[in-house]
Amino acid sequence: MADKTSRLRVKSDGHALPTIDGQPVENETLLALPAKEREAIFPQLTFVELRTHDVLHEPGEPIKFGYFLNSGMISILTVLAEGKSVEVGLTGKDGFVGLPLIVGFSSGPTQAVVQIAGSGFRMSARGIAPTVRQCPVLANRLQRYVQILAMQATQVAACNRLHEVDERLARWLLMCQDRIDSNFVPLTQEFLAHMLGTRRASVTVAAGILQKAGLITYSRGHVNIVDRPRLESATCECYAIMQQQDKKWRNERPGN
Repeated sequence: MADKTSRLRVKSDGHALPTIDGQPVENETLLALPAKEREAIFPQLTFVELRTHDVLHEPGEPIKFGYFLNSGMISILTVLAEGKSVEVGLTGKDGFVGLPLIVGFSSGPTQAVVQIAGSGFRMSARGIAPTVRQCPVLANRLQRYVQILAMQATQVAACNRLHEVDERLARWLLMCQDRIDSNFVPLTQEFLAHMLGTRRASVTVAAGILQKAGLITYSRGHVNIVDRPRLESATCECYAIMQQQDKKWRNERPGN
């Protein structure tokens, strides 16, 4: 299994990336690890393709794997008894899915669903807590990511309650673009309605407002962000707050 870390893949910009199962590693958490910690965790990881609508774990059920995303996007959802759901967090190649595992829990209260297809590296649930204890840099990155997602959930709850749907849609599209590095967002109105906790008709109206203003183009199942600076101006304060907090949690030294 040691050969999983033995090769480097060179990107078009000249930077060399480590590989696992022959696939270049682009997850920001994994790339931030020192060589010693990579040697501890990389042999335990397996490359997986992630399809749209795949459910990675359900609320209250055992989490079988933790996932370091390489591409695509995962929605973290709160699911109510009648089946309705609302998004409380987004994860892309910036983070990790399966955070309850890092503190020894076998399940969590949320559902994780692949919203935009991609790929990642998964690790058996049994190996995560022991590996985290051996890898202080990894532990620190994941602990900070717990705080980032908690902050996201708090801000999204306020946003969904206090702001207009077109502002919330603009905020969500910006968050999505940040995680997939693309202007094209492949999503249906129905799925957007679930994510924003509103009716499909409201999403149609909100998307129409942004399209009429020349910020996006929208066709069945696809959104194209055509003017990001103006889209940032059209969103509510929540996007900037989350960006600032995200940077703070990633970069601030402990104790400061």
